[in-house]
Amino acid sequence: MIKNPKAILALLTGLNLLNYVDRMVLAAVLRPMSQELDLSNAQAGFLATAFLLGYFLTSPYFGAAADRGRRSGLIAVGVLVWSVATAASGLSHNYYTLLLARVFVGVGEASYATIAPTIIDDITPAESKSRALAIFYLALPVGSALGYVVGGLVESQYGWRTAFFFAGGPGAILALVCLLIAEPARKLREVKGNLVEGLRTLSRLPLFRRAVLGYCAYTAALGAFAYWAPKFLVERFPDDLTDGSANIYFGGITIIAGTIGTVAGGWWSDAAQRRGPVVTPDTPWDAVANKIGINALLRVCAVGMVIAAPLSAAAFLMPSPWLFFGFAFVAEIGLFLSTSPVNAIGLRGVPPEMRASAMAAMIFAIHLLGDLWSPFVLGVLNDHLISTVAMLTLPVTFAVSAYTWWPRRAEAGGPPEARVVSA
Repeated sequence: MIKNPKAILALLTGLNLLNYVDRMVLAAVLRPMSQELDLSNAQAGFLATAFLLGYFLTSPYFGAAADRGRRSGLIAVGVLVWSVATAASGLSHNYYTLLLARVFVGVGEASYATIAPTIIDDITPAESKSRALAIFYLALPVGSALGYVVGGLVESQYGWRTAFFFAGGPGAILALVCLLIAEPARKLREVKGNLVEGLRTLSRLPLFRRAVLGYCAYTAALGAFAYWAPKFLVERFPDDLTDGSANIYFGGITIIAGTIGTVAGGWWSDAAQRRGPVVTPDTPWDAVANKIGINALLRVCAVGMVIAAPLSAAAFLMPSPWLFFGFAFVAEIGLFLSTSPVNAIGLRGVPPEMRASAMAAMIFAIHLLGDLWSPFVLGVLNDHLISTVAMLTLPVTFAVSAYTWWPRRAEAGGPPEARVVSA
């Protein structure tokens, strides 16, 4: 059995890396795949919607099941399903079989993304939870970037189908390792609880609710940006970039900027918590001190969006790809500042026995109101508008998330001078 907390964190982070590689390899091969299968931009965008239908429709059920029993088995099944479905994407010879494969990629990833953070939260000391989550979620930019790089390199040498086979294989092999995780003791939710009651309870928590709403706007814009950026770059700068080079360059800046932003966000979040009221494992989840800490985390998220919104707008207006990459690099640092703190809020702002349900509710909401529809909508806009104009809708949405996340004094509780902790 795997009992060492660092080993468990390393395993779950490695699998999360594969999670995002499998997810983003589709964006890397989108243009050649669309040409072979004769897909419109709207159809290509709906492939992301199909993935997210599987993802967000099943995440609440995985969350409810995890709050009542053993989690490692659910994780193992999820890893196996998404890996096999990714490989199956490369076997598709028409649009509808490809849609079905992407749905099952979403089902598998829903199990993993819902449950893995709750295990990390259980095995991590209170003073370093944000840093542990930052390590776990470092897989988001690095794995996404590797999806672009691996997809671009493999596609250029062996074709787009092989890119899916290459991405899906490792997860299928590693799925069984998850069964060896020794789960920490925790309080289980009573079986009589049900999904609807859990979601209703979570929706009545103001700080959790606002964190999720800001996350919805963020996810809508980031999901569409990540999906369409390589294709946008090749079509905007055809004399400077190919499919392979666009994926490699965009993936490269995402690895570096995403790593900087994610690590900085985790460090900043922990520093903000240390400067605020002391919160121990015994502090009630709804105590004033905990609410002040959550507001400090919200401020980190909001500042990141204040950086990202104007700089991403500037990037889309740049006359050369190199200026685009320069502005996008700094914008992505801002985007990934929020990765650790917003997920920490999802775990910290709810009763302990509902954390898996809270993560599931967050996943359900950010995809239903976020990137479930945004890649498809942006594809429709690209079919009818100049691509630069269509892409400029994304910075506006980043600005909406900044406004939603900015801390409100009335929600922190306590005396006015102590309600919002400066981050």
